[in-house]
Amino acid sequence: MAKKTFTVIIHILNNSDSFVGEPCYVTSNISNWQVDAHPVGLIPPLGEKTSVVLEGLEESELEFKITRGGWDTLNSTANGELLAPHRIDVSRDTEVDVTIDGWRDKFPSSTASPQVHVMADQFYFPHLNTYRRIWIYLPKDYPYADKQYPVLYMHDGQHLFDEATSVGRTGPVEWKVDETIDAAKQEAIVIGVEHPTEIADRAREFLLFPFGEVREPVGHLYLRDIVNVLKPYVDKHYRTLSDKKHTGMVGSSFGGLLTLYAGLLHADVFGTLGVFSPSIWTGKKELENFFAKKLEENACLLCGQCYYFYAGGREKRRNAPEGQGDMRADMLDFIDAHKKAMCVKIMIDIDEEGKHGALYWQKAFSRFYTRWRQEISNN
Repeated sequence: MAKKTFTVIIHILNNSDSFVGEPCYVTSNISNWQVDAHPVGLIPPLGEKTSVVLEGLEESELEFKITRGGWDTLNSTANGELLAPHRIDVSRDTEVDVTIDGWRDKFPSSTASPQVHVMADQFYFPHLNTYRRIWIYLPKDYPYADKQYPVLYMHDGQHLFDEATSVGRTGPVEWKVDETIDAAKQEAIVIGVEHPTEIADRAREFLLFPFGEVREPVGHLYLRDIVNVLKPYVDKHYRTLSDKKHTGMVGSSFGGLLTLYAGLLHADVFGTLGVFSPSIWTGKKELENFFAKKLEENACLLCGQCYYFYAGGREKRRNAPEGQGDMRADMLDFIDAHKKAMCVKIMIDIDEEGKHGALYWQKAFSRFYTRWRQEISNN
């Protein structure tokens, strides 16, 4: 029996006087986010509409954005801010109205705050025998105040501060780490470490145990370079509060799992771990065995740590082993199995509508940062 299909008609109102008469497109999850997958036609004059018809859609959730054929030409707000994907529940024939208020490429490509700098274009990691670009966020009052600051070390530095360096399946979405701290009452230094360009190389650098095609992971070496080389450099050249209480690490996905391991491997260094959407499905047994071993070795060091776990309710990994890949369930199972033994403070943040991506980690980071600064201020 053939599956029932539906039609979605998207009516697009043009509220911008830019690029009138140029072609525009709809990019969507049903086309694997190909930027020019669904031609709309020409952008109509200011105040007029055009429409595009998507036919033969099976029941699903449709997410889409409007582009002029590239990720640098996304539809934006009138102020140049990128929009979250429009979302439609495809369970019947539907018509939806959206507007074009602006285009991202009419505004500066960089969104980084003045407080963000490239600390080093090529910082040498000797254990990995490689070079990494390192970004640093310094608080607004850093040049003027004679005080020290807590420090967060974060993976995937390209995606933390600036749309101009961010890359994602749905376009350049940054975490807005700088904007979050700019607006906060309490300040911190953030160190962002560049990840390798190739996905396979990033996986190799962020995993501690073999998985899939990653036969020789080097995550332990990457962490050793951060702890033994990068952190001493930062503490020497910047006014940091270098003790465990004031030092944290944050990562997402493979980087979330790596951050969890960092807390176990280097419990004397990191007092707070921001574990976002950890890819526990890559090796549940390995994590359990590693945890048990480190608990036996370093139980006293683990005491006093704080673990902030975040996951989205809709994080399902298609490439996970059969019967696995519900990232929220994996995370909560790990916490439930070990929270009595961990002797640490655990905070859990679940976004029931959250999916796997920077748009959701951006929001989670804002919540994490508020809790982190409260935690270290109160203790």
